[in-house]
Amino acid sequence: MNVQNPSSGFDPRQVTPQPDALAGRVIAITGPTAGIGRALAMEFARRGAELILLGRSVRKLEALDAELGVLQRHAGGPVVPAVLAPLDLEKALAGDYDAVADAIEKRWGRLDGLVHNASQLGQLAPIEQYDVPTWMRVMHVNVNAAFALTQVLMPSLRASPDASVLFTSSGVGRRGRAYWGAYAVSKFAIEGLTQVLAGELERTSVRVNAINPGAVRTAMRRQAYPSEDLATLRDPDSLTAPYVVMLGAASRGITGGTFDAQ
Repeated sequence: MNVQNPSSGFDPRQVTPQPDALAGRVIAITGPTAGIGRALAMEFARRGAELILLGRSVRKLEALDAELGVLQRHAGGPVVPAVLAPLDLEKALAGDYDAVADAIEKRWGRLDGLVHNASQLGQLAPIEQYDVPTWMRVMHVNVNAAFALTQVLMPSLRASPDASVLFTSSGVGRRGRAYWGAYAVSKFAIEGLTQVLAGELERTSVRVNAINPGAVRTAMRRQAYPSEDLATLRDPDSLTAPYVVMLGAASRGITGGTFDAQ
């Protein structure tokens, strides 16, 4: 890989992705049934990607797959059913991760994109009063599960000629903010994991970056800011283009960076 320094001025917000930017690419997404994850799944399918949808609820995954089929039919292209991979990141065991990896290997033999979108907010509280089980759960879902899934899918990522791993960061993962507890600390960890993994893979076909979606109209944002005026927030559907850029050929060679979606 011809690695570029992510501080060299590359900005995915300044790149307009081509309509077929993800055509034929195999992309896995965690947390795809609501909010940003759902918007990404719809946009990726619209641009020709083949999807692996990883989420807790089989019912919600099936409903999303049906919506994706309708979208593909309306677009006039072939209907390519997604691979539905029920996976509860809070409770998953090693065998559950292996099953996902085996399904991808059996169907495609490679993975071109991995989007770590799922995360938990936990509670907003002072460190000295933070509930310990909640802390452990947030750190597990946001960091440990992302590590485990990336590790088990690495052979499929390495098999791709142009693979992209995209972690979800946050502004509170770049500069800590009082009372954001485990969520902020987990996002600091994600920034570190991005840099470590990018350094280890810089001479391979796998690039690794993080993206901060910013303030978006989602259930998690509502949980964090219950009195916020929703009209002031951007809709998830309006933020998909930078993700497409980071997963497509337009960002080839960019690795180890952290970028903003808005």
